[in-house]
Amino acid sequence: MSDKVKTRRMIAGAAFCAALFLFSGAMLAREYLDQKQSAEAFEKVAELVKEDTELPSLEAADTTEQAPKEVTAFEKYADVYAQNSDLVGWISIPGTRIDYPVMQTKDSPDFYLKHAFDKSYSSYGVPYIQENCDSGLSDNLVLYGHHMNNGSMFSDLCKYESEDFYREHTIIHFDTLDGFGEYEVVAAFKTVAYSEDGFKYYHFVNAESAEAFDEYIAECKALALYDTGVTAEYDDKLITLSTCEYSRTNGRMVVVAKLLDA
Repeated sequence: MSDKVKTRRMIAGAAFCAALFLFSGAMLAREYLDQKQSAEAFEKVAELVKEDTELPSLEAADTTEQAPKEVTAFEKYADVYAQNSDLVGWISIPGTRIDYPVMQTKDSPDFYLKHAFDKSYSSYGVPYIQENCDSGLSDNLVLYGHHMNNGSMFSDLCKYESEDFYREHTIIHFDTLDGFGEYEVVAAFKTVAYSEDGFKYYHFVNAESAEAFDEYIAECKALALYDTGVTAEYDDKLITLSTCEYSRTNGRMVVVAKLLDA
């Protein structure tokens, strides 16, 4: 091989490496920008959520002494709903980064898998409810959220693999526009999607009978990573939270919880 050919190959190799380096740098910069924009967008949405102290109290109206007015669920999230009427609720787990609006588009399934709260394209998406679920009526509400590398969205669900983590995070809050909801974790398990070998937890929305409900809970318990000591009975309302889990192809981490009595 001549020196000229060797030189050309070296130049070509160097050019390729430089191009690859620039491409990788551009992709990292884009990912960082997307992450920053997503975080800022959710912060702005969270600022729209009202607390009790933000409503005028009866005392401030110069009436007889009474406790401040409590914010109803709809009042609390009214400004968020005004920004996007696809809002159906708000999910939060104390002590985690999970604290997000929850969306639903019955006529456009999985829309918020790749769209932000303002409906622009986003690889982060927004947590959302499965299209065939009916908040307040369905026996089981199936909620999805991405497992992002930066720990945002539903990434913290995978921490439920640890029983110690579960013991410190047994309660999930899911509010709808109709009321506040406190849920107790029943089971945490791993499975695979799009496979005959996996548990199709997303098929269970409404129990046709007590037996069907019991069968769902039994399957959740059979797959459970540990025993929570908590179960659910027919007529209990459930939420099932789902995110990607990377120990297997199309792996899923799933946490099932039941609504506690008010």
